[in-house]
Amino acid sequence: MKNRIKEIRDKKGITQTDLAQLTGLSVGYICHLERGSRTNPSYNTMVIISKALNADVAVVFELQ
Repeated sequence: MKNRIKEIRDKKGITQTDLAQLTGLSVGYICHLERGSRTNPSYNTMVIISKALNADVAVVFELQ
């Protein structure tokens, strides 16, 4: 699954550490999602990240 976490995060000036604190997820997990080495986050995780980025789930995770 492709995602735009890094792109959106960078545009908003949010670090991985900031995003981790906003979501309650680990920095390592966010890093893995951004690199694509973790490709199957739960829907709940996708919602949490999207809310923290103030963006739609379908946009962040490129859902069809």
